[in-house]
Amino acid sequence: MKGAVRQAGRALAYLAVGAAVAVASYLFIALALFTAVLTLLVVGAGVLPETVLLLRRVATFKRRRVAEWTGREIPEAYVPLNGPLRERVRAALGDPGTWRDLRWLVAHFVYGWLLLYAALLVLCVGAVVDGLWSGVLRRPPVLLPVVSRLADLDAHWSRTLLGPAPGAERLAARVTELTESRAGAVAAHGAELRRIERDLHDGAQARLVALSMRIGLARRAHDTDPEAARRLLDDAQDQAEAALAELRHVVRGIHPPILTDRGLVGAVRALAAGSGLDVAVHDDGVEAGGRAPAAVEAAAYFVIAEALTNAAKHSDGTSADVRLTRGKAGLRLRVADTGRGGADERGGSGLLGMRRRVAALDGNVRVSSPVGGPTVIEVELPCVW
Repeated sequence: MKGAVRQAGRALAYLAVGAAVAVASYLFIALALFTAVLTLLVVGAGVLPETVLLLRRVATFKRRRVAEWTGREIPEAYVPLNGPLRERVRAALGDPGTWRDLRWLVAHFVYGWLLLYAALLVLCVGAVVDGLWSGVLRRPPVLLPVVSRLADLDAHWSRTLLGPAPGAERLAARVTELTESRAGAVAAHGAELRRIERDLHDGAQARLVALSMRIGLARRAHDTDPEAARRLLDDAQDQAEAALAELRHVVRGIHPPILTDRGLVGAVRALAAGSGLDVAVHDDGVEAGGRAPAAVEAAAYFVIAEALTNAAKHSDGTSADVRLTRGKAGLRLRVADTGRGGADERGGSGLLGMRRRVAALDGNVRVSSPVGGPTVIEVELPCVW
């Protein structure tokens, strides 16, 4: 009985807030009519976008209330109101979300109050009936749960009226996903540029500066001490070779030449041979019908390189397994090691960079790394073969 009373009270509070929103709906309907008249008279066109934004805030508040009651979010799908006044007015009037919110506003003004009145009536009667039925006869309450069902009905109607159409919902989710992946790709690109800059500054640039100094000293010593000049030129040649090696290292970090020469499978086998683990590479006909696009091969190569490096440095494992699979939708790869597991994306940039690199190609990454192992990384990279 106590649980039913608590739940009925919670439902009544939810419906009371809904009734308060219904009062706000009445005021907003008056505001909307006033805005419409001003807009028709042209003098109030600037008020229209602000009124629509206010309507969106009211609808968003109701969405949050429904989500708190049901535990399920209601997706939002609105056209941004940006740019000059004419474009904002056109976007506000042409957005299906504006008319959807107005439809909900008018309907909620009616059912928001009706459901609250019904809940108050049921609660008053139920307090007496269920008090006797449950308190005296020890039977489950009958009327008090109806208050919760009325709140469920309010949430259902609000979800139906405020939720976008199925196509629009999928489109909104897709836009959100692409926005996040684009932000991740931009962040990964910025990190890659900083890495290249750091490698050039600390490696090749420093060696080229030393090379220039050696050549300058050799030129000044050429007439007075030819032997010293010869030694300086020998040092300069060593510096030039070291600078070339640094530049090759930077180039390999951008796009490994081995990918161009030997393909993805050959490049992965070279990675496996140079790893500190015993790595088995399985090729399920990845290159049987042609190679994947260069960007996909590069992403797969760097993901596998990062996974094997992490396994060798942190997992305490002795072996790993790499599987490359050619699918209809694209390239799939799986890297598993025999280490201790417990990989944490918050503990470093390796897994996060991996996710960003794959997300930039609209792929996805799944990481399973329970404590005690094993760590399994599965990646799907969509492509056209």
